[in-house]
Amino acid sequence: MTASDTRADRRFLAAAAREARTPAAALTLLTLAAVALTAGFAFCLTRALTGDVSPPVLAGLAASLMGRALTGWASSRLAARHARRTKANLRRAALGVALARRRGDAASLGEITAMLVDEIEAMDGYFSQFLPAQRDARIAPLVIAGAVALASPVAAVVLLLTLVPFVALMAMAGVASGAAARRQFEALARISGLFVDRVRALPVILTFQAEARETARVAAAAEAAGARTMAVLRVAFISTAALEFVSALAIALVAVYAGFSLLGLLPFRPPETLDFPRAFFALTLAPEFYAASRRLAGAYHEKQLGEAAAARLRSLLDRAETPREAPAIAGTAADVRLDAVTLRFGDVVVGPIDAVFASNSVTAIVGPTGSGKTSLLTALLGLTAMDSGAVSMGGLDMAEAGGFAGLAAWAGQSPAFLPGSILDNLMAAAPGVTRESALAMADHVGLTAALERRRQGGDTALDERGSGLSGGERRRLALARALLKPAPLLLLDEPTADLDPLAEAEITALIRQAAAGRTVVVATHSESLAAAADQIVRLA
Repeated sequence: MTASDTRADRRFLAAAAREARTPAAALTLLTLAAVALTAGFAFCLTRALTGDVSPPVLAGLAASLMGRALTGWASSRLAARHARRTKANLRRAALGVALARRRGDAASLGEITAMLVDEIEAMDGYFSQFLPAQRDARIAPLVIAGAVALASPVAAVVLLLTLVPFVALMAMAGVASGAAARRQFEALARISGLFVDRVRALPVILTFQAEARETARVAAAAEAAGARTMAVLRVAFISTAALEFVSALAIALVAVYAGFSLLGLLPFRPPETLDFPRAFFALTLAPEFYAASRRLAGAYHEKQLGEAAAARLRSLLDRAETPREAPAIAGTAADVRLDAVTLRFGDVVVGPIDAVFASNSVTAIVGPTGSGKTSLLTALLGLTAMDSGAVSMGGLDMAEAGGFAGLAAWAGQSPAFLPGSILDNLMAAAPGVTRESALAMADHVGLTAALERRRQGGDTALDERGSGLSGGERRRLALARALLKPAPLLLLDEPTADLDPLAEAEITALIRQAAAGRTVVVATHSESLAAAADQIVRLA
């Protein structure tokens, strides 16, 4: 990763933080208040140890302790709330991109899922821990050094000089942990994608008895992810130990200077004369000088995780096109025109295709398996990118609309269903669908018997694959759901596949009826359905 990429990731995170309204002013005031309370506690403790145990001193000790606890609690709450808002905004943007994902995109579904869940969640520490710690580390040491300088300028100089190796160690730790964090996210994304893809292809894996080989591949990916995670932890442990050593050394130097100065054993003449109250005040504040920097060092790993996650998320959001909703087209149906449309999938090219899908009619797209029938339908939805050519509907160019998904109703080869009843799935077809219209459509497509059967059996909910329904009933439910959507374009992919001749004839009749007021495009291998169409487009 180049320096420009790193800067781009930081700008991306900063923009996300600003969008969520970073409470910078409130956090800065809380930091200053915490430093002031710490100095007040050190002053009151020094007075108490020198014999002044008056009620005001004791009250100051109690008030400073309680105030410091309250400021720490308030800072944590503000930072956590800001982190939740920021993650919600990022997840909302990434989810929109995931829903607009096209076929053939480089990122697999598993990788995108990992980004939505794990990688955005990994940014929590960046916003809730690193950013507040970074702000504290910029302010608190200088204020503490100023307070120490009032008692012992030499001790303040010692503390400031020890910041140099501390900063150098943090920079080296950041480079090492950043590279390890990026490798860890890449390994986690690979195992997520591999696992999701293998689960989806589980029937095929079992059919070809490849479960042992695929199990070994998933196990190897899991071991690689574990090794990368241990590498991140190793770097974090070593860097934290080194930074703790530097901070302990700084405190020890102040303690040695103050002690030897009080005893008169310094090998040189100091430029100041220390007494016990001033020496103890400086020594009490010395640990606080590095407290904010130690918190920053502890959160530095969160910084690297956040930037590594931001790099992957930024690439996803930069690559994706902003989905646009197609404007409404006047009338109930419109012709769809394809001009030299070409689809490319690696070395496989579909087209060029020139065709007109007439309104108020059924167009059948036929051709051998792999000729691009399904890809052509998804291209109309804007889910498959065209290599060249143009598509228009009723004079509206698809490139301007971003796809006709908003104007289309769809029933695919393998319909997906919502977990719920048949009626729930029908009413989810479009906003405003009523129970009465859903039941009427169920009766229209021949689902009444299935509804009645499931009602008698306790109306068992469907799963995503429509378990409990026959193949024909799943086809009818998918068609009914598409017909309930008031869309001028109806796209059907193999609506009669695996059906017996009687069921195929019934579905064909329903498709013919649906052509009134719509432009119906059907991808099919069925000769009988193609024969019932008004026109046929053949793909080689």
